[in-house]
Amino acid sequence: IIHPTQASPLVNPSSIAPGQAPPSGDTSRTSTPLHLFDVRGMDCAACARTLEKGVGGVAGVETCEVDFASARLQVRGEVQVDEVMRRAEALGFQALPRLEGSPAAAPPEPVEQRLLPFLLQRRETRFALVGAVLLLPGLIFHEILQWHAHWIEYPALLALALAGWPVLRAAWRGARFNRELNIQALMVIAALGAVVIGAWVEAGMVMVLFALGEALEGFAAARARSAIQGLMTVAPDRAVRIRRAGIPPELSGTEEEVPVEALTPGDVIVVRPGERIPMDGEVLTGHSMVDRAALTGESLPVDRGPGDTIMAGEVNGEGVLEVRVTHRAEETTLRRMIRMVEEARGRRAPTQRFIDRFARSYTPLVVALAVVVAVVPPLALGAPFWNPDPDTFGWFYRALALLVVACPCALVISVPASVVSGLTNAARNGVLIKGGAHLEALAGVRGVAFDKTGTLTRGALTVVTVRSLDCPHQGDPEEDPCDSCDELLAVAAAVEGRSEHPVGRAVAAAARERRLVDRGGETTEHRALAGRGMEARVQGRPVTIGSHRHFDQNIPHDGVHCRLAAADAVEGRTPILVEMDGRYLGTITLSDTPRPSAPAAVAELHDLGIRTLLLSGDSEGAVRSLVEGIQVNAFRGDLLPAEKVTAVEEFRAQVGPVAMVGDGINDTPALAAAEVGIAVGGELGGTDQARETAGITLMSDDLRTLPRTIRLARATMRTVRANVAFAIGVKLAFLVLVLVGMGTLWMAVLADVGATLLVTLNGVRLLRWNG
Repeated sequence: IIHPTQASPLVNPSSIAPGQAPPSGDTSRTSTPLHLFDVRGMDCAACARTLEKGVGGVAGVETCEVDFASARLQVRGEVQVDEVMRRAEALGFQALPRLEGSPAAAPPEPVEQRLLPFLLQRRETRFALVGAVLLLPGLIFHEILQWHAHWIEYPALLALALAGWPVLRAAWRGARFNRELNIQALMVIAALGAVVIGAWVEAGMVMVLFALGEALEGFAAARARSAIQGLMTVAPDRAVRIRRAGIPPELSGTEEEVPVEALTPGDVIVVRPGERIPMDGEVLTGHSMVDRAALTGESLPVDRGPGDTIMAGEVNGEGVLEVRVTHRAEETTLRRMIRMVEEARGRRAPTQRFIDRFARSYTPLVVALAVVVAVVPPLALGAPFWNPDPDTFGWFYRALALLVVACPCALVISVPASVVSGLTNAARNGVLIKGGAHLEALAGVRGVAFDKTGTLTRGALTVVTVRSLDCPHQGDPEEDPCDSCDELLAVAAAVEGRSEHPVGRAVAAAARERRLVDRGGETTEHRALAGRGMEARVQGRPVTIGSHRHFDQNIPHDGVHCRLAAADAVEGRTPILVEMDGRYLGTITLSDTPRPSAPAAVAELHDLGIRTLLLSGDSEGAVRSLVEGIQVNAFRGDLLPAEKVTAVEEFRAQVGPVAMVGDGINDTPALAAAEVGIAVGGELGGTDQARETAGITLMSDDLRTLPRTIRLARATMRTVRANVAFAIGVKLAFLVLVLVGMGTLWMAVLADVGATLLVTLNGVRLLRWNG
C-alpha cells in the first residue's frame, strides 16, 4: 500500500485469496422445510425465550429461533404448521404463518400510539390497572401512615389475584412445557412468599408493578417494531397496466387495474402525478420529478425521463410516466429491502448472543442464591428467618426481595432495544445492514478500502471535454461551449444516437443535455467498425467516429489534438475523434467521473480517524488522476480481484479492522475478506453478487451515507454499553440494599421495572438519532 506520490508494486499471489469460505457440503439445511411466523403477544425478551424453548420441544423441530425485536419466529424441521401454532397458543402467544420471502404474513398488528389507550386495549393490563386502584388503601394507610389493620390489606389480596393470575399462568406454562423457572416464576415465588409472612400489600404491589412494567415494555417494543412497518406499506398493491409484455404499442388495449403480483417483466404501466410507483421499471415516456426519500433517504426529488430507472415505493411528481416493468413484485428493490431488514433484526450481535446465553442459566442461579440467603444466615449466625417486627426484615423476606431484584429483564432487553433501533434508523436513511453483528463490526473499523469504478466513480462514461478544431479556447472545460463544439457534438450524437455502446450512450446523453439532438440532421448508412468506431452519413455527408488508434492508422488529424488525446488516454480517459467529408473536426473525451459526494465522504471518514485506501484494476495513471481530487490516504492500481484481497489484508495489518466498499462481481472476494463488506447500490449500479456478499448495502448514490452509518454504529454500541452498565449497576446497588435490610419488595420491583423501561427508551432513542 503506497501513498499517492509513490508507485505501487504488483502482487502475484499463488492462490485465491483467503476470506472466501469454501462452499459447504452440508445440504441438509437447504432441504429441510423452513417455516416463518409473525408472533403477537410478546411483551419482553423473556417471552421470546419461553416461546423459543417451548416450540423447540415440538416433535420434528430441528431449530427454532425467536427474535423479540421483530416479533418473528423461524422454525426449521419436518413439523406441521398447525402444531407450531397450537404450541405457541398453549404458551400464551399467537403465531401467524407466512410464506418465505413474503413481505408480511398478515396486516401488521395495529399499534396504538398513545400509552393509556394501549394499556386499556389489553385485558391483562386492565386487571393490573384495577389492581393498582385497589392497592391505594393499603399503600396510604399501611405503608405511609403505618396503620396496621388487616381490613386495610384485604383489597391488596384482590389486587394480587387480578394482576397475578396472568403472571401465574405464564409461570405455569414455562414449568409445564419448558421445565424451567422463568421470570414470571420468580415474581410468583416472591409474591406468595410475601403472603406467607403477612406482607399482603407488598405482595399485591409486586404483581401490579410487574404486570404494568411488562405492559409498558410491550408498548415500547411495539413502537420500535412499528417504526419499520412503514416500509411495508410504501408501495401500492395494485397498478394500472396499459400494455402486456410483447404486445406492440399500436395493439395496446384499454387500461386495467391489476394486482402487482399479476405483472410480469415487459408489461407497461402508467403512473399518474402524485401516485406512488408500484413496481421497479424503466421509464418509456414522460418526464417527472421523483421523490426517493422512502427508499434512499434522499431529501430532494430527482428528475426522471425516458431510459431512467425508477423503483417501487418512490413518489411520482407532476408528470405522467409510462413505465416498462423490469422485475416481478417479489423481486423489487423495496421487497428485497424489507426482507433484508427483517432478516437483519433476527441476526443477533455478538454482545446480544452473550447476554442471551447468560440469561438462560441466570434464573436457576438466582433461585439457588435466594435459598442460600434465606437459610444460611439463620442457621449459621442465628439471624431471624421471619420478620421480627415491622421495621426489621428477616432473611426470608430479604431472599424474596433478592428474587425480584435479580429479575434479568433490563439486562436482556438492553442490547436488542438499541441494535434494532440502530438498524431501523439506517434502513430509513437508505442503508441496509444485515444484522447486529455487522453493525457492531462497523463500529470498530479503523480503515475503509474503496473500489474505484462504480464506487468512488459513477461507473458510467460521461463526456468531459468537447475539443473542436475551430474552438477558440481549444475545448477548455472551464469555458462555455462554442458553436463549433456544439456542432461537433451534434454530428457525433447523430451517428451514435442508436448505439448501445457505452461511448455512444454517453455522447447521446451529452447532446440531450445541451439540447442538440435535432441539430445533427438525418443519418443513414450506419456501419460499425469492429473495435475501432462507426461510420454513417449525416445529411448525405460521410462521417467517421473512431478511436485515437484508428485515426493514427487511417485518418490524418491535428498534431496538437493527437498529443492531447494521447495524454487523455494515459490519465485513464477515453478520447474519440470525429472526421466529416474528409476533414478532421475534433475530439470528444469521455471519462468515468467521480461521484459528487466522494470527496466529502472521504473527508468525513478522515475526520472520524479512519484511514482510506483506493483499490482498482485500472492503470496507475487513471487511479492517480482520481486520487488528486478525492484525497484518499493511499492507493493501488493494476490489481486483479485476488490481488485486491491481498491488499485488504495488508491494509488490515497496518490499521486494524477494515471495511471494503465495492459494487461489482470482481469486488466480492475483497468484500468477503474484510471485517465488513459494504455494497454500493442505488441508481448508478451495484450487482446482486456484491449485495449478497456484503453485510451492508448503501441504497443511495450519496457516499456520505457511509460516514453517517459509521457514526450511527458507534452511537449504537455506546448506547449498548451504557445500557448494560446501567442494568448491572442498578441490580448490584439494590442487591446490596436488600442484603443489608434496607430494600423492600416494592422498591425491588419498582427498580427492576424502572431499569427495564429506561434501557428500552434509551435504545429506542436511536430511532431519532441524526448525528
